[in-house]
Amino acid sequence: MTRETLVRMARDVLNHGHAKTIVKADDFYKLPASVYFDKERNQREKDLVFKRIPIVLGPSAEIPNPGDFKTMDIVGTSILLTRTKNGDVMGHLNTCMHRGAPVTNEKFGNSRRFTCQYHGWTYSNEGKLIGIASSHDFGEIDKNCFNLVAFPVYERAGLIWGIINPESKIDFDVFISDYDKMIGNFGLENWSLFAQRTLSGPNWKAGYDGYLDIYHVPILHKNTFGPKVSNRPLYYSWGPHQRVCTVSLSKDKVRAVLGYMSDLVDKPEEEWDMQTLLYGVWTVFPHASIASFLGGDRDLEAKDEGIPGHRGVMLSVLYPGEGVNEHYTSQYYLMENPPTDEEGIANAQAQFDLLEEIVGQEDYNMGRSQVKSLMGGALKELTFGLNEKGNQNFYKWVDKVLDAKDDAELNEFFGSLGKEKGIPADTDKTVAA
Repeated sequence: MTRETLVRMARDVLNHGHAKTIVKADDFYKLPASVYFDKERNQREKDLVFKRIPIVLGPSAEIPNPGDFKTMDIVGTSILLTRTKNGDVMGHLNTCMHRGAPVTNEKFGNSRRFTCQYHGWTYSNEGKLIGIASSHDFGEIDKNCFNLVAFPVYERAGLIWGIINPESKIDFDVFISDYDKMIGNFGLENWSLFAQRTLSGPNWKAGYDGYLDIYHVPILHKNTFGPKVSNRPLYYSWGPHQRVCTVSLSKDKVRAVLGYMSDLVDKPEEEWDMQTLLYGVWTVFPHASIASFLGGDRDLEAKDEGIPGHRGVMLSVLYPGEGVNEHYTSQYYLMENPPTDEEGIANAQAQFDLLEEIVGQEDYNMGRSQVKSLMGGALKELTFGLNEKGNQNFYKWVDKVLDAKDDAELNEFFGSLGKEKGIPADTDKTVAA
């Protein structure tokens, strides 16, 4: 069923590509400039978005083995993710239940237990309190009442989500709206982590704008992608989650980066390969992006010749920082078949480095300058055009999350709009010019 959906989207892209059309928003969208720098709003986003709804905590490939763990600080909350002996992922607050110190200061590792460096309380990697230093002096307690605080964790399609507020009542299945089944076509649960890094950037929304926006590509990225690449997008949505494709049918090399379906033009649908059907940028609300790539020019040439290459994706996950114009991005390069020869490794690393230049130096530096300029107060309102439908949708969803009176209302809202899977009803038809 998911392949059928991908084929319908590809057909839609090709129809629009031939007709040189895109699907536009119904109207312009006005956004208060203060959305990017208002401190009160920024704190509400941390509390009501990042601590309330499911957020991506990384790929499964980051902690693939029993005993693997990692820690993260997200909007002021220190968390511990572990993979238990039976292969499940669990999430706990990285906070000793005795006096609140972290149970580990390590970022990554493999361990069956964690011992607080303050007073020596020890926990299993399932979060159970299993030892108290000098227990005969401390006094008798029920250890089951002092296990680490757990929060909901969901592992789907090779990604790990969590709701870091244990009191949240958001329904993950309603929230994800079958989008995990679409992402599941990549098969990321069987891929490997080739490289990982952390980038600093502007206000998280200014940083995230670039993952949804095709309009800016030939301008801001003229020296990396080139000035002639397509800036015409199509958006497909599953509730708040959106896939971004371009309608370009070009055969240039950046097609493997920006979602060109040109490889399918001359083939019957039964021969459309899954790799090309998945091109584009798959954004996961509110803060993650999956962009598909090949491992360098050599792999693009191999694909043209029908030879399997080193297929990869870049997973980018954005988290708000302490300041209103700060965020950090955990960026992962995942590969289906990581290269083992020196040339292949060098090509894949060069691809990842290029993406760092594009995102870190071009997109994020522009975002910092944009927000700094807006802080001056001269511009009160921003205008998103008819071709910026994806960004419009994103900000509307953020506001809906902020404005929902409670989790029940938000579940109802996710459920009602999530039913409207974003495949246009007319994808089986030829688009009129």
